[in-house]
Amino acid sequence: MAAPAGLVDWSLAERVGVRLAARHAPARRSALDRLRHDLGELTPLAERLVSEATNLHPPGAAVIEVVDRPAWVRANVAGMRALLEPVIARWQRTGRSPNALLGAVTGRIAAVEIGTLLGWMSGRVLGQYDLLVGRAATATPDCGDRSTVYLVGPNLFALERRHEFPRREFRLWVALHELTHRAQFEGVPWMRTHFFDLAERALEVADPDPARLVNVLRAAVSDRDEARRRIDEGGLPALLATPEQRVALQSIGGLMALLEGHGDVVMDRAGTGHVASAERFGKVLRARRASGSPPVKLLRRLIGLEAKLAQYELGERFLARIEAVAGPTAVDRCWERPEHLPTLDEIRDPDRWLARAGPLQPQGTVTERGQ
Repeated sequence: MAAPAGLVDWSLAERVGVRLAARHAPARRSALDRLRHDLGELTPLAERLVSEATNLHPPGAAVIEVVDRPAWVRANVAGMRALLEPVIARWQRTGRSPNALLGAVTGRIAAVEIGTLLGWMSGRVLGQYDLLVGRAATATPDCGDRSTVYLVGPNLFALERRHEFPRREFRLWVALHELTHRAQFEGVPWMRTHFFDLAERALEVADPDPARLVNVLRAAVSDRDEARRRIDEGGLPALLATPEQRVALQSIGGLMALLEGHGDVVMDRAGTGHVASAERFGKVLRARRASGSPPVKLLRRLIGLEAKLAQYELGERFLARIEAVAGPTAVDRCWERPEHLPTLDEIRDPDRWLARAGPLQPQGTVTERGQ
């Protein structure tokens, strides 16, 4: 699908992001080759450990691609384009998009914003399970046509050197987290479709009318406490969301808190006996998440990254509570059907979910229940 003219200049977004991602010296080819070699040996082990810890069994063997920062940017631009272009096209068909002149200006502004954000994040991300790459209109040469799990090699190297991490332990530990996300989305038969339904529902009810955005900003100035609350919940996207969007974003927030918390819990449990330094790794990464200068922290808050980081802690607390009450397999109830997923309010108050979920008893494997 060709990009609808004027709304997002995807080519510019990619150029900006890649230029920012490449501001650091590239990783040595020998280091990338060694990482690929290690992952070739560690990925089957990580996949087995995740399956044993979660009882989730994705089809096919996992493959983790090692990418540099520019390749990560290109993959994410392709994924965002695949997700947003159908919605943008519908806006244009129904006359909801800005006029040609305004659209040309806002398209370049949006591109610079997207590219800048991805370029900055490319220096922070260690690994990613990418839901969107498989939906992209064209494959990204750096990541193949179905590379949904990747590690950003230069960022791993930087942490390993700075903190003198045991190399193979750390790489296995990070792989466990990303392969847990793969297990969640590919081992639960309905999860992938459910996530896209929520995302598309949030995008479908979006209102790109500039006049509405002006009204939202005026309301934020007049009621600053409410504006701060919404920004804390999800950054500027939550502030600018329509009432219908906020409902969808709450559902997405609850789901992502569950999945991120579950990813962290499984990463440590699955690594027992294999990752002796897991506690140290966790302390360093938690400190890394919380670090940053005041301008960087403000940026993270505005783009919703602070809210995403809070999801890890919320999800872990939710899992700790439901396991304390209903045992270590309590989370399996969430994988049975979408109606069993916790809402964001239930993530914050696990007892509400426990009351709604009813008696929790092991009932076979997730794949058996889902088929």
